Amino acid sequence: MKELHLTYINGVDVRALDLSNDEILDAVESAVLAQGNQQTVIEPRVHLVPETSDKGHFNVLRGVVKPLNVAGIKVVGDFVNNYKQGLPSELGVLTLFCPDTGIPQAIIDASGITDMRTGAMSALGAKYLANKSSAVMGHIGARGSAYWNVRLTNHLFNLSEIRVHSRRPESRNAFAEKLRTDLDRDITVVDNWHDCLADADIMIEASRLPEPHPHLLTEWIKPGSLIVPYGTMSAVEFSLTDIMDKVVVDDWGQCAPGRPFGSLRRHVDEGKVTQENIHGELGQIVAGHLPGRESAAETNLFWHRGLSTTDIALGHAIWTKARAAGIGQTLRFT
Repeated sequence: MKELHLTYINGVDVRALDLSNDEILDAVESAVLAQGNQQTVIEPRVHLVPETSDKGHFNVLRGVVKPLNVAGIKVVGDFVNNYKQGLPSELGVLTLFCPDTGIPQAIIDASGITDMRTGAMSALGAKYLANKSSAVMGHIGARGSAYWNVRLTNHLFNLSEIRVHSRRPESRNAFAEKLRTDLDRDITVVDNWHDCLADADIMIEASRLPEPHPHLLTEWIKPGSLIVPYGTMSAVEFSLTDIMDKVVVDDWGQCAPGRPFGSLRRHVDEGKVTQENIHGELGQIVAGHLPGRESAAETNLFWHRGLSTTDIALGHAIWTKARAAGIGQTLRFT
């Protein structure tokens, strides 16, 4: 049999590659563009729950990005109490394959990839659906993807104020301090949801609730703003979508009835949000098949559930940069 090798890129390697904001955004946007042009295969994620969902679960995401000629499978855990052991809530592995032969090409620590591509999707949602003049951002949550939500959105907008909140004071304070250091700007820490989100131009909700509860009230949302709610358990009121001019998702297959979890889960399962009444998918906007924001008065919502193709595209960018830099380990497969 022909001798085959693959590349192993661990977390230390990923950090050493130090992808720039633009490298991350460009990679993720390339996957979204390919989706909009129907050049991807996206299998709906599946979940493995070892005990009960409130303790945590595994997500399994699968897809193909045809313009990159790469397929991939990511398995990532989502365990809310990992912080008690000094661990991130999300740890995962991404495997890249040749879609023509099935040959494994790379195994990559996907813990950081998950955070980066999630933050990039929030930022890209804002790029196409928020007012260009957006100045105030409110962010709920301080888990791994929260950092990239703020960092990458800040990269795209001239924000005058960034407010952050999370349930634990030590968590939100540490989060704010890291942002201050890395972004070299002021960060406002608040101790409640209202003061964080009320009248903000861009609202991102990435909470970690044990069960659905409406912490984010519809009355706080000012006309012309963008809300990006993607907590695993819903933190929004059922009335939220009533005031939206556009509801955009990353992939309807991930949001359709019968899928577990998600900020608009009840809205979908009870028929309030349907494939027919949403504006469309972000990829359709990126590819120019649908308009994004059309006026300053629009109040918009972007709900992203996580796309396998964005993991794969970002993993491919890491793999490509690693090969050029001579980073990573070559492992014999056969």
